[in-house]
Amino acid sequence: MNPVKALENHGQAVWLDFLARGFVAKGDLKKLIDTDGVKGVTSNPSIFEKAIGSSDEYDAPIGQALKRGDRPVSELFEHLAVEDIQHAADVLRPVYDHLGGHDGFVSLEVSPYLAMDTKATIAEAERLWKEVDRKNLMVKVPATTPGLPAIQQLIGEGISINITLLFSQKVYVKVAEAYLSGLEKYVAEGGDPSHIASVASFFVSRIDTAADKLIDEKIAQANDPTEKERLAGLKGKVAVANAKLAYQEYKRLFSGARWDKLAAKGAKPQRLLWASTGTKNKDYSDVLYVEELIGPNTVNTVPPATLDAFRDHGKLRDSLEENVEDARHVLDELEKSGISLDAITAELVKDGVKQFADAADKLYGAVAHKRATVLSAGLDRQQMALGSSLGKAVEKSTEDWRASAKIRRLWQHDKSVWTGDDENKWLGWLTSPAAADIADYEDFAHRVKGQSFTDAVVLGMGGSSLGPEVLAQTFPKKAGFPKLHVLDSTDPAQVRTMQASINLADTLFIVSSKSGGTTEPNVMKDYFFERVSETIGADKAGYRFIAVTDPGSSLQKVAAKQDFARTFYGDPAIGGRYSVLSPFGLVPAAAAGVDLRTLLTHTMAMVRSCGPDVPPHENPGVQLGLAMGLAGLEGRDKVTILSSKKIADFGAWAEQLIAESTGKDGKGLVPIDGETLGDAASYGNDRFFIDIRTEGESDAAHDGKLAALENAGHPVVRIVMKSIEHIGQEFFRFEMAVAVAGSVLGINPFNQPDVEAAKIKTRELTAAFEKTGSLPKEQPVISTDAADIYTDEKNAAALRQAGADGDLDSWLKAHLARSGADDYVALLAYIERNATHIDSLQHMRLAVRDKRHVATCAEFGPRFLHSTGQAYKGGPDSGVFLQITADDARDLAVPGQKASFGIIKAAQARGDFGVLTERNRRALRVHLKGDLASGLKMLDTAIQNALN
Repeated sequence: MNPVKALENHGQAVWLDFLARGFVAKGDLKKLIDTDGVKGVTSNPSIFEKAIGSSDEYDAPIGQALKRGDRPVSELFEHLAVEDIQHAADVLRPVYDHLGGHDGFVSLEVSPYLAMDTKATIAEAERLWKEVDRKNLMVKVPATTPGLPAIQQLIGEGISINITLLFSQKVYVKVAEAYLSGLEKYVAEGGDPSHIASVASFFVSRIDTAADKLIDEKIAQANDPTEKERLAGLKGKVAVANAKLAYQEYKRLFSGARWDKLAAKGAKPQRLLWASTGTKNKDYSDVLYVEELIGPNTVNTVPPATLDAFRDHGKLRDSLEENVEDARHVLDELEKSGISLDAITAELVKDGVKQFADAADKLYGAVAHKRATVLSAGLDRQQMALGSSLGKAVEKSTEDWRASAKIRRLWQHDKSVWTGDDENKWLGWLTSPAAADIADYEDFAHRVKGQSFTDAVVLGMGGSSLGPEVLAQTFPKKAGFPKLHVLDSTDPAQVRTMQASINLADTLFIVSSKSGGTTEPNVMKDYFFERVSETIGADKAGYRFIAVTDPGSSLQKVAAKQDFARTFYGDPAIGGRYSVLSPFGLVPAAAAGVDLRTLLTHTMAMVRSCGPDVPPHENPGVQLGLAMGLAGLEGRDKVTILSSKKIADFGAWAEQLIAESTGKDGKGLVPIDGETLGDAASYGNDRFFIDIRTEGESDAAHDGKLAALENAGHPVVRIVMKSIEHIGQEFFRFEMAVAVAGSVLGINPFNQPDVEAAKIKTRELTAAFEKTGSLPKEQPVISTDAADIYTDEKNAAALRQAGADGDLDSWLKAHLARSGADDYVALLAYIERNATHIDSLQHMRLAVRDKRHVATCAEFGPRFLHSTGQAYKGGPDSGVFLQITADDARDLAVPGQKASFGIIKAAQARGDFGVLTERNRRALRVHLKGDLASGLKMLDTAIQNALN
């Protein structure tokens, strides 16, 4: 009989500290049961990580599992682990049956992430017990302070438990007490305890590793040779001594009247299991922690190498109760030396929790990688070329995020991930795709189709309009459904253009506002409600309107009063710019006939890829966010978004998300959208490029320029979408990335402290108009036949000193010359946003970029006030702003108030400019007179002249 099998003659069971699918399937476990008398198997995250991450034997099972439907990484691993545990339990079941339930167990650990959470540990243990559904399962629960009540509760429910991470005799007594109390509860409730089993896994070798290190330090400090010798005599003996004395506690605890009463009911004692018995110190025997801990009614769980070694040269004797007094002496001597065993064991528990969590990170990372590989046909690709410096910073930050569990904490709504302000109240976007009521949206879409609407118009601003606009621009019109439009302006010409492009009698209006108090959607609603009333009758007008708003808003009340066809409610825990995957984006999408079931299915694949169980190094949202945030800290804060033709409008949505989320407290990222890609020489060292396109779109010239940028040292992120139906993946990736970037930058990414300032000034100006019939007078710094120029005294003085005099060219020359390295120039035009005007601003901005080598923005007001306006006012003071206003050829009245659309727009422009100058921004306003087309052409010429 070989030494391993002979251990059973000494009352000790051998369990194997190893598990892998092929090991069980090929019969290797069965062979060890037959030849060595192995009576159990234990698993932990480290064992599973080596099995899954270091081989391809799990690739096929992962692929098969995903064919039945995608799932979060933790659930995917659990599916694999449960199957492995079930297979091993089935192989060991004859042992269990033969020994009457005294042995033959397989152990599966609750997530080490839950080691400090009693309730979550209990819930997961209950679920695993049910999922595995094998009598010979033991669920592993750590002997942490929160773990102890979980142990008692679970034993009291009749669940067999393997207590892990146990180092201390004192804690062992508490563990045994928890077991006894749990049994008593179970019996008191009429349960039969004979099927309950438990082991207390007492860790051994790690104690010697820690104690020997401290002993060596004491030896190095000692001067007396006798003292050195005494200390040296303690090395390699502390762990065994600690275990032997724990066994004496076991004998005491499982004897006497209390235990006899339970035993009479059929209860089994909780055996001590020697864990961590592989020798760490090569100076010690490789079977030390087997040979010295042999005793009745115990278990030794050994790794395969130790099992092989003991089979080869292990020596058998009843060693566990030998020299117990010597064991006490060893621990006494250790204490006399000033080394606290209690301190060692407390630190080992803490370190053990960390090690298992680290192993779980590696495990989930391996599963995440394999999942992404299997799902590669359905997941958008992300490739980052960051350069040496930024790449190393991201690598370091990735490890910091992993070690501090930040992605899990983010999903747990831990506001300390950011500034500790109110961030925890704004994380509803994390679960909004999963929470979407697809059936309700499909029913709504069916009803819209049944009404034969020709058009659907979203009336909203910022987060309520930019997401729907991406969907409207990306998805082609679907047969039978209305064409989707978005109106997000108070410019009278733009309102008229929208009216002219639709048939009022057959148009569905979607009034979208979280608060219900936003000026623009309210006046747009008032205008179109009156137009529809005139067209089809006031009694029917309400049926052409849908509201999307937060519960309890003023818009909800208006919708009820005016008999809107329906009101959809948003989640108050989702800010506007994060709302595209909530009703604010999904209602317009449904109205336009977008296949939301497919869209959200694809979206959920990215949600899972960015989930709490995907470690930072495999988490695409975290990786992009870290890169963006760290690039910003390195001065590359101009996030330049390049969107290909099929998804050309995506940048406008991402622009708001980035600007409003990060641009505050004098720092942040400045998004640059729509700036045509130039040669590498056009750019300074403040750029971070994100190129996003759909698979199959090719542009050799564009790709060449992008490669040149990368070769020149600029960080470049390439994202390739599988199709336009995957747009939801990018919405979520960017939401996660910007939230992560906010953490890196040290700001609250969910507030917008500087947006309200312009609104206040606008309200003051419109109130003055309502009272007096005119806006307050303002004095231009110069006036010509073609334009008036305005700015505050401080800016005017600086510009005059720089050469500004009596003509527009000189003021523009002085103003644009203020832009230097790492600055950006923003053109802020309060005019109709149409293709012609977009082209005009593009021509101006590119001239500035190519001459000044600075980033440029071309924005239309008041639209940008709910987007990049936050960063312009609250972000870094690196902007040079040229506001463009103009006379309105024809104004447009707003029903029920004196202020017209033109007056409201003018008030918004002046309010915006006032805040810019109050914040000491470099700002100049040009008001074009007369014909707008001529005025824009004149301004373009003036800018060209100013740049020469």
